[in-house]
Amino acid sequence: MKDRMTNFLLKYGVITALVVLIVFFSLSTRAFFSLDNFFDILRAVSILTIVAIGVTFSVVVNGMDVSVGAVTGFAVIFSTALMVIWQIPWYIAIIGALLAGIGIGLLNSFLILKLRIPDLLATLGTLYLAQGLQMWITKGDAVYRGMTNPWDPMRQVTKGFIPKEFLTIGQGFVFKTENFRGIPVPVIIMLCVVLITWFLLEFTRFGRAFYAVGGNIEAARLAGIPVKKYRTAAYVISALLATLGGLVLASRIGSGAVKAGDPYLLDAVASTYFGFAVLGVRRPNVWGTFLGAVFVGVMLNGLTMLNTPWYIQDFIKGLVLVSALGISFAIRKESR
Repeated sequence: MKDRMTNFLLKYGVITALVVLIVFFSLSTRAFFSLDNFFDILRAVSILTIVAIGVTFSVVVNGMDVSVGAVTGFAVIFSTALMVIWQIPWYIAIIGALLAGIGIGLLNSFLILKLRIPDLLATLGTLYLAQGLQMWITKGDAVYRGMTNPWDPMRQVTKGFIPKEFLTIGQGFVFKTENFRGIPVPVIIMLCVVLITWFLLEFTRFGRAFYAVGGNIEAARLAGIPVKKYRTAAYVISALLATLGGLVLASRIGSGAVKAGDPYLLDAVASTYFGFAVLGVRRPNVWGTFLGAVFVGVMLNGLTMLNTPWYIQDFIKGLVLVSALGISFAIRKESR
């Protein structure tokens, strides 16, 4: 009986905790348990999930990318600046931001693989570079319609704007009906990222090679796997997904706020490591990361509905996360 309970908690402890949270908030406030609110939660965690899956790729190859928050913020500023300051078409601004994200990922891999700088130190340096680029592009100002052009000696007002096509990415809805406001576009983007990366990592030779590199680099090398190429790909994917998250964030807020991506770093890392405790897989995985992000979203949404003061929400979130992970890992140790 004890072994059954241990195995159950090891596999489904985090999911059980999530269900308990949903039941608690549903009983505490009527507005929580509704279809619209669930989609609001998914929309709220969509950017976090996209960024966190990028972190998951770096952890899969036994690394860590702490630059994702700054890269997300850089994408917010860079994409909106292209449209507002330099009047670049929105689709070219998206392509430009994604290419810049790929460049940052390649820089991370160069620092780590060629210069042999430890992952944390290399990506920490990239973090400051990305933050500096944000400030330099607009000279410390936010990006919005009617702003003063920071690069114009005459300081004239910019004529560019963020078009509605771009805003649809973060603010739009699809499948609308008379009684249903529709599914948010960010949720569709998030689910596409989750499903594609899940299939890639779990059901392809490419994905199995990622896990092989993270499990034992030397063994993977002896098996003929090009270790450096896979580690490079992991950091490029991480930066690319952070950039995609930044584009969704820029579209959602409709402007370019300085350092808008910084808050996503810690939550993305937490969601990634939260995935270790989901279904007892004992390794980074996409669905675990997704559930970790949803766990965070449900907590914040429920606490907000209960009018919990903002200044203790992080403490409560941390307490619940530490408790859930502590119980899961303690049970795992006992079961060995």
